This record gives sequence, C-alpha cells and structure tokens, in this order.
Amino acid sequence: MTTFGKIEGVIEGDIFKNRAEVKAAGLHAQTQAGISGAAYEGADAIVLNEGYEEDEGDVILYTGQGGRDTSTGQQIADQKLHLGNQALVTSEQQGHPIRVIRGPKLKSRFAPSSGYRYDGLYLIEKHWWEQGTSGFQVIRFQLSKIKPK
Repeated sequence: MTTFGKIEGVIEGDIFKNRAEVKAAGLHAQTQAGISGAAYEGADAIVLNEGYEEDEGDVILYTGQGGRDTSTGQQIADQKLHLGNQALVTSEQQGHPIRVIRGPKLKSRFAPSSGYRYDGLYLIEKHWWEQGTSGFQVIRFQLSKIKPK
C-alpha cells in the first residue's frame, strides 16, 4: 500500500545507513528501485542515487525508469509510461507529495557523503519526453520542494 506525505517519527535530514533502513522506516517500499509506489495509486517516494538526475536542491529534474541494460546500466531502449513512470504521472495529476531520499552516489553537492538522507517532500510540477544522451526517449519529471509551514 502506498503511503503519501510525512512518515511519523522521521524528520527531514534523518540519515539511514542503507536502503534496508530506509525501507524499515517506511520512507520507500523498495531496496533497489528508485521509484516507490503503484501506477494506479501514485508514487510516494524516490531515491536519488545513480541516475541521470539534475539536482538543484529545491528543484530536481528526475529521469524515469526503464530501457536500461541490467548488466551495464546503459540505455538501450525507449522508456515506457508504465510501472514507476506511470506512478509518478499519477502523483503529478493527483497532487500527491513525493518523499525524496538522496544517496551517496548521487553526483550533486546536495548528496550525503555516506548513507541515505531523507530530504523532505516535493511536488511533481510537470513531465515531458525527450531524447536522452544515448538517443532513446526518456521521460523527465520536474519536482519542486514543498516548503515547511
């Protein structure tokens, strides 16, 4: 079941040793996938760690999932609007907040040096298709941080 918004007992800035701890805290349902949620309900969380993200702190350009070779990680096909990608679109359409967790392999000045850090709630502002660097179509999502009141 998908849980949107804040998780009781977890505050922004909390650090977790690994993805198993992130899952145990209820922040993200997966220990491998970047997108947590269900296509028909929406996505509730993403982990930024090794993808093609552009991370400006309060604004994130997130690249969807799929089309990659499982052994090399290289993009070998167009992405499709299903699974996690559809979950992100559903959350955009329904206005569900997305929990953002940053990992140590993220190439960003906002990444933790070790462990996984919960960095708060974001809204998906829009999505679009574009040709990725490998020549295949990828889906991109623009997320903006929800400022605490």
